[in-house]
Amino acid sequence: MTADGATSDTRPQARAGALLRHPRLWLVPTVLTGLLALLLSLLYMGGIVSPQRDLHDLPIALVNADRGKPLPGQKENLGTQIARAVVADGASGQAEWRALTLRQAQDALGSDKVYGALVVPAGFTDSVAALTTTTATTRPTLTVLTNPAKGSLGSSLASRITTAAASRASLTIGKQLAGAATHADSTRKLLLTDPVSVSTQVGHPIGNHSGLGLSAFYYTLLLVLAGFMGGNVLSNGVDTALGYADNEIGPWHTRRPTVPINRTQTLLLKMAMTAGVTVISASLVMLACVGILGMDATHLPLLWIYSYCAVLAVGLGVQAINAAFGGIGQLVSMFVFIVLGLPSSGATVPLQAVPGFYRFLSHFEPMRQLSDGVRAILYFDARGDAGLTRAWTMIAIGALIALVFGFAMTTYYDRKGHKRLTPQPA
Repeated sequence: MTADGATSDTRPQARAGALLRHPRLWLVPTVLTGLLALLLSLLYMGGIVSPQRDLHDLPIALVNADRGKPLPGQKENLGTQIARAVVADGASGQAEWRALTLRQAQDALGSDKVYGALVVPAGFTDSVAALTTTTATTRPTLTVLTNPAKGSLGSSLASRITTAAASRASLTIGKQLAGAATHADSTRKLLLTDPVSVSTQVGHPIGNHSGLGLSAFYYTLLLVLAGFMGGNVLSNGVDTALGYADNEIGPWHTRRPTVPINRTQTLLLKMAMTAGVTVISASLVMLACVGILGMDATHLPLLWIYSYCAVLAVGLGVQAINAAFGGIGQLVSMFVFIVLGLPSSGATVPLQAVPGFYRFLSHFEPMRQLSDGVRAILYFDARGDAGLTRAWTMIAIGALIALVFGFAMTTYYDRKGHKRLTPQPA
């Protein structure tokens, strides 16, 4: 004991240069760091590097409101011909065309069911037929409806597909008209070659402070991070307070007396505290996004309750994983909630435009489930069929799995006599 009360240590001190020459010291951190870098690169870039190559069956509405009589010598009107040709064009398989009425298409756009729509308006055949006469003043129009609430990339992909389909339809109609109008002048023949114009409109508008349809994703990410980081901070804080972990800040180091408590009671304490702390974190996330930054949001009481439950479910999952896996629990929970969750969320890149592995993950990955609920509240009037009902169900299932898994593991460890603190020689 020295004069100032500190314990003296007369053992020789190790030197960094000498320790660097020990291969075993390098082995574990080198392997783990390399594997993490490789996995993160493959998982993140693998989900977004080729959305057009991986695009399959993007749901798009197809509306044929044309009820005009067929052109001379034809059995069907042009609207029916266009609809059949669009559906039959399976060369790329990029779109899943859904034949709907205009009202059904508007409902699908407003319930997160389709990424866009192609509309053949009423009287389309008659307006095309008028082009062969001298009284025609305007070109007939096919309308492309976008859905920015599905995200800027998804809406853009749908718009590109529908616009291309409308352009192909115009050229096909042009061939029919040009063949029939053999005596038209050169100006009118040029018009008949590509007779249809394409008009792009917003089918389901969202607010100007919605991040072009990305605010739901980033809000979801904040909820997941709040639950993930908050759960780990709370877990470490409880372990330090109970004397099962050192508290080191700068040069200051303390170790509290160890409180005799088993693993099950420790997990119960952490989960109860998580439920309390989550009230603050969920409220501050919403205050920052909506109150300070002005993010467009409605149904504010529902949004707060949903935010609290979402953060709580993630926090309980973190506590269960940490209790089951110990020191590597933080790494495991990072993969479960963030690394695998981001590319499979479907919030930035549509799930129809990612490889099948990510579509498989999306069925149970927490971020996908939470994102659907947030999008339904922010963009789709909190409709249950827009994903909110499923999101609530998955939150309940996730919280239940966390409770069952966490307490099953700690109870097993306690019965086996695996105590948390085992003194080791210096």
